[in-house]
Amino acid sequence: MTQKMLVAGVGNIFFSDDAFGCEVVRRLAKEDLPEGVVVADFGIKGVHLAYELLEGYDTVIVVDAAPCGGRPGDLYLIEPKLEEIAESPLVQAASEGESALIDAHGLEPDAIFGMLKALGGNVGRALVVGCEPENIEEGLGLSATVESAVEPAVARLVDIIHQVHNRQEMELSMLAAKVPIEAPTGGRDARKEDQA
Repeated sequence: MTQKMLVAGVGNIFFSDDAFGCEVVRRLAKEDLPEGVVVADFGIKGVHLAYELLEGYDTVIVVDAAPCGGRPGDLYLIEPKLEEIAESPLVQAASEGESALIDAHGLEPDAIFGMLKALGGNVGRALVVGCEPENIEEGLGLSATVESAVEPAVARLVDIIHQVHNRQEMELSMLAAKVPIEAPTGGRDARKEDQA
């Protein structure tokens, strides 16, 4: 049976490195990916992503800028513990008026999964591929440091997608190595298991 997988880029293109996820999925969409893999840029529409996940996906991979305290350009692979994420109070707030929906647009991945849970949805597995930003102030275009992490992130995603699609074991002990691994561009790939 074909795995149904969503790779979702999120971020705000008007705040420099916050657009990391949007740029990565734009390039990833040009790759030859297995059947059943959907690649989409959700931008700041976190609410739309939560509703899209109600369609039923075996795996979702969210690509986003992820300030985890590393060096700018560091790449992370994070597996949120979905069972520990609380239902989002934004669902109730959103039902009270349109302004609540607008406020809910720029959701972080854990808030998106919390909203999904509150809506009665579920996803088999969730991963977050993130990049440590250098600049998230207002402005168009990624910083040079984060731009240099885009292609390694695309390559990493292609590998992860094929592993998940082929149901290969992806032990987090390997993927969430505590020791940074040098990426092809010279940036680090410090992957973390417990942060979201």
